[in-house]
Amino acid sequence: MGNLGYDDTPFLPDGKWRVHDSTRPQPPIVTPGAACCDCVLVGPPSDAVILFEGTDLSGWVSKADGSPAAWKVENGYMEVVPGTGYIQTKEQFGDCQLHIEFAAPTEIKGESQGRGNSGVFLMGAYEVQVLDCYDNPTYPDGTTGALYGQFPPLANACRKPGEWQTYDIIWEGPRFEGETVVRPARITVIFNGVLLHYATELIGKTTHREVGVYEPHPEVGPLALQDHGDLVRFRNIWYRPLKGYPEG
Repeated sequence: MGNLGYDDTPFLPDGKWRVHDSTRPQPPIVTPGAACCDCVLVGPPSDAVILFEGTDLSGWVSKADGSPAAWKVENGYMEVVPGTGYIQTKEQFGDCQLHIEFAAPTEIKGESQGRGNSGVFLMGAYEVQVLDCYDNPTYPDGTTGALYGQFPPLANACRKPGEWQTYDIIWEGPRFEGETVVRPARITVIFNGVLLHYATELIGKTTHREVGVYEPHPEVGPLALQDHGDLVRFRNIWYRPLKGYPEG
């Protein structure tokens, strides 16, 4: 069964598990609530900033060189075009409520990390894993909804390949004073209505086979989506800036 992890990577800060540890417990499988007519489209609230509304990628560019995003758009969704690379928003934002919907390919190919792989990168650097983990085990910190290479999700709530799925994310970016982290990034993730992470503090930026570290950066950044060679689809992407309570 494919690659279910590694036993030669460095230990994470708590010293108990390695990055992508093959022996780390698998998240329990939780069946999400039924979607109406196999559709989980949620319209944006009135104050949302729309990042993708289903017709064009004018608000997106190549992460590599800033050229126009080359993914396919049809039927209200965008789809990865393998080999064209990551894409990211022109919009730069920080602390937010983010909504995004995705679907793994209906045709099942590969196993473990080789099936329906993509990723949602907050500020272009901190990944919530996108993968087809419906009846497809992989290393736990690389499972669908994992904070990749750091924390497995509390549950595996995947729908079947081809069905639309939702991430609702509360993101608080890191804060720096010079080279020093004075507030780690913190994230809450709800997947198909199931809580995966609650106010979890990230170890650092997302990496592969290494322990992530923080590197100082501005308080705003783009949302990036990963081209991992699979025909993953995305739609209905929007965010709301997080603001404090009104004063008066």
